[in-house]
Amino acid sequence: MTTVNLVWNYLKAKPFNTLLNIFLLALGIAVITILLLFSKQLNEKISSNSKGIDLVVGAKGSPLQLILCSIFHVDFPTGNIKLKEAEKLSKHRLVKNAIPLALGDSYKTFRIVGTNLSYPKLYQAELASGTWWNNNLEVALGATVAKSLKMKVGDSFTSAHGLMREGTEHAESLYQVTGILKPTGSVVDNLILTNIESIWKVHSHDSQQGDISQSHIVNDSPLVPTIEEGDSTKEITSLLIKFKNPLAALQLPRLINEKTNMQAASPSFETARLFSILGVGVDALMGFAYLLIFISALSIFIALYNSLKERQYDLAIMRSMGASRGKLFAATLLEGTLLTLLGSIMGLVLGHLAILIFTVVLEDSQKMAITTYVFYPEEAFLLIGSLVLGGICSLIPSFQAYRTDIHKVLAGN
Repeated sequence: MTTVNLVWNYLKAKPFNTLLNIFLLALGIAVITILLLFSKQLNEKISSNSKGIDLVVGAKGSPLQLILCSIFHVDFPTGNIKLKEAEKLSKHRLVKNAIPLALGDSYKTFRIVGTNLSYPKLYQAELASGTWWNNNLEVALGATVAKSLKMKVGDSFTSAHGLMREGTEHAESLYQVTGILKPTGSVVDNLILTNIESIWKVHSHDSQQGDISQSHIVNDSPLVPTIEEGDSTKEITSLLIKFKNPLAALQLPRLINEKTNMQAASPSFETARLFSILGVGVDALMGFAYLLIFISALSIFIALYNSLKERQYDLAIMRSMGASRGKLFAATLLEGTLLTLLGSIMGLVLGHLAILIFTVVLEDSQKMAITTYVFYPEEAFLLIGSLVLGGICSLIPSFQAYRTDIHKVLAGN
């Protein structure tokens, strides 16, 4: 009988203890795997969605709320800002680029964003079919929106106020789908994009406002070219700003916060603060997971230690039949390592399975773009670390097996 067969038979001899040890370790590994997949992918999404945006300018209020609303589109606006003030800021010598956003409505929880073509360009979004908007109330759908709602070019819909699935609908204004975007892996996949004039039209209920036209414009707005610059009656939700040089990071936010009725929020600072808040819960769960792994390792050690007392006669017989001390040492060490290997593999599988169930069962999870079909180097390190831990826990029982005294054991029986 080979050493592997011997160890396997030992494990099958006490199935309850074996399964308990494997399950304890698997549970700890699974929790760590779930947290790893969530935190890594969430961090990647946050970094990719805020890439190219140095500053968000909006109405005064919570800067974190402004970031969550304007970049990640998971919160409500802090209010509106005057287009006239936003235009003035967009032409500041420290601003390289400024993208306006007009928010407020949604369709079946997918936010409708009024902007210009610089916004999808920021995320390198391209059309999979159809065209960009050319007239008011024409929209381009993100890939996730089109897939989830089973919509195509030519379909039409009415918007609802806020982000609720069921809300007050603007039945008098019918949006028409003119384009579908390719998947980008960014927040754009979850958005319905249109021009800012469409957002104004829906909320002003001005049925006489027609297609985009510049025939009456003398000095066009740098943010919304179809209207006159300096129009004090128009408002937008926020402005996404790209700095012209590093000096802007020091001067511009302070200038905006102190000298205007608007507020400036830094995506990098606010997301770091968000992670520090979330990190408390993540660290607590991580601590719980490591505690489970420690308990599992201790359980494996106790199981191996106690099993040696029951197997002393078996080990002595094996020695008398020619088995070397090294083989007994290897068999015990392999038993502990095999337990941790099975537990670690099961834990990784359970972790990925839990993410899969989460993405399938919860419809809104598709907006997060979290996937189970990704593997990180940390998972390999976790597997290797578990095997090393199992080996360490097996060392003392293995040395005891190595030092088995044939004569003393057989004489005692």
